[in-house]
Amino acid sequence: MFKRFILFTALAAGSLSGFAQNALYMPRDIQNAFKKGTRSPDGKPGKNYWQNHARYDIHVTAAPPNRNIKGTEGITYFNDSPDTLRSLNMKLILNVHRPGAVRLSPAQPDYLTSGMQIDTFMVNGQQSVAWNNEQAAATNQRVRLAKPLLPHDSLKLNIAWHYEISKESNREGMIDATTYYLAYFYPRVSVYDDYNGWDYLPFNDALEFYSDFNDYNLKVTVPANYLVWATGTLQNAAQVLQPEYAKCLQASFSSDSTIHVATAQDLAAKKITKQGTNTWIWTSNHITDVALGLSDHYVWDAASVVVDKATGRRASMQAAFADSSADFHHSVQNGRNSLSYFSTSWPGVPYPFPKMTAFQGFADMEYPMMVNDSHTDDLRFAQFVQDHEIAHTYFPFYMGINETRYGYMDEGWATTFEYLIGKAEVGQAATDKLYKNFRVNRWAHDPSSYEDLPIITPTSELTMAAGNNEYGKASLSYLALKDMLGDELFKKALHTYMDNWHGKHPIPWDYFNSMNAGSGRNLNWFFNNWFFTNGYIDLAIDKVAKTTIGTNITIKNIGGFAAPFDAVINYTDGSSETIHRTSAFWENNQKQATLVLKGKKAVKSVKLDSGIFMDADESNNTWNVK
Repeated sequence: MFKRFILFTALAAGSLSGFAQNALYMPRDIQNAFKKGTRSPDGKPGKNYWQNHARYDIHVTAAPPNRNIKGTEGITYFNDSPDTLRSLNMKLILNVHRPGAVRLSPAQPDYLTSGMQIDTFMVNGQQSVAWNNEQAAATNQRVRLAKPLLPHDSLKLNIAWHYEISKESNREGMIDATTYYLAYFYPRVSVYDDYNGWDYLPFNDALEFYSDFNDYNLKVTVPANYLVWATGTLQNAAQVLQPEYAKCLQASFSSDSTIHVATAQDLAAKKITKQGTNTWIWTSNHITDVALGLSDHYVWDAASVVVDKATGRRASMQAAFADSSADFHHSVQNGRNSLSYFSTSWPGVPYPFPKMTAFQGFADMEYPMMVNDSHTDDLRFAQFVQDHEIAHTYFPFYMGINETRYGYMDEGWATTFEYLIGKAEVGQAATDKLYKNFRVNRWAHDPSSYEDLPIITPTSELTMAAGNNEYGKASLSYLALKDMLGDELFKKALHTYMDNWHGKHPIPWDYFNSMNAGSGRNLNWFFNNWFFTNGYIDLAIDKVAKTTIGTNITIKNIGGFAAPFDAVINYTDGSSETIHRTSAFWENNQKQATLVLKGKKAVKSVKLDSGIFMDADESNNTWNVK
């Protein structure tokens, strides 16, 4: 998600000091996963690793401006764990709209609804569950099974439900009277994993998500003249679109140029879809969620781009938006650029899905194969936001991140990729300026105690989403590691991590171990420094002294983070040089280190320049000869 305004609160947390330099703190539940062999010290899934999955058949009906959304679904849930499950935990995310639900920001009247209403809930066609639709516990409800679900067995759920879409759109809801965005709209079985069991964490308006990899068959029934965009591959374009529009859509799958599948004029003529009620059908496999948008007046652009040069595979890039939004008229080509860059440069893994759709809403939020972005008159900022949300394809969707507990495992990477693609789009100077002002400055110059909580602190244990931990601080750690290892070795290590865990559920220790294995180096000192300490960035020149071989510049690391820096040296003879030091400069002593200059030239001045690694106090970064 692209967060613009984030609140924080302090968390009472015990000190993580006292651990050996090369030993990483590991909570007891994570230790147990390693002992059970579901996780491995080499960074790979352990020999006993497992994860549950399901097949979802969902049929949802919407008829704007009627706000009532109806749905039925069949879930075949597979217990791939070694445990006997005597109950299921159902996740009902839309109950966050209920009065009295757990929320971390005030709810306006237009946000409030009665939440998810379960009409029928059947287990294996026999057990009818009496559902308490008034339960205030909001987003979790436990279902006891009449017959336990044994290891490596499955069960079938059949659910009918309805809810009233909220007038206020955030991550989901009404965009306008005849444009809806539906996300997290269906009851789902929450994750049951190898280190925590059932995910019972209540959803709130600040946290993000944790989902299994499932197969989805999604049917969306809407009135004539409504277009639908959704996660997955559209299976019946010829049945819901008039022939010329189905032909345009098909042509876009092999076109570099933007094709206007449906224009404002077409929409006004009400001739795009087949008449009568239409049911659009989408399928997607081994993916963590589905979302959809629908409208009777959003225009539709589409093109495609090669995302795998080895095979020539193309991915579709589509956009759905109000014709008056100038920024979205650039969405398809900006998206083609994003998909190409992420596939070939950073992270350098071919885009794994058949398409991406940019939908105009209000969330600045990512979903599998979709982004829901807000309109802005700033065309560059619109591209910046869309880049960030598309970057989430890899983290958390290609990698099944538990965002609820470890938000920095996806937001930090999306922020990093947003920075790297920005350099290719608008250059180093403009990208550095935006990154510093938007991602780093607030944390760097805020002395509040909660800003220095370790990154490893579970997101779920913070009152808000710990935005600086998730975004700026985590991203800086990834960029510092890239700088220290060099692009080639860093990419090798990153790909090791991604190869180990794509389509699975990595946790921070899997990242640490995979990067160690992929780089062939013990990086635990670095991870301990950046993730497990209360550090920040504040370097200071302590002293400059001549020696028999040159000059020693002693630098104190007041803030504690092993941050890279440039030392700009001016000599009395009028010459100058800039010396770069990576985080490795601090490996042996993270409090103080010496930069050794060899040669007889006398030093006139020294300035430390940390670039995007913004220094909390720059007053002590300069030394001048007296």
